[in-house]
Amino acid sequence: MAVPRNRMSKSRTLKRRTEHAFKPVQLVECPNCKAHKKSHRMCLSCGHYNGKSVFKEAKLA
Repeated sequence: MAVPRNRMSKSRTLKRRTEHAFKPVQLVECPNCKAHKKSHRMCLSCGHYNGKSVFKEAKLA
């Protein structure tokens, strides 16, 4: 079993653990409906992504 040679200091440990914090969600404006959405995702309010409609209207026969 591996054993560390030297004890890691508290400051070094805490510096490593700062990366575990949650980052705030980055929101961008939808160019179609101006609602806030996550970047590189489909807009949940209008259903557009990259200038195209992702959902097609279902035609009932």
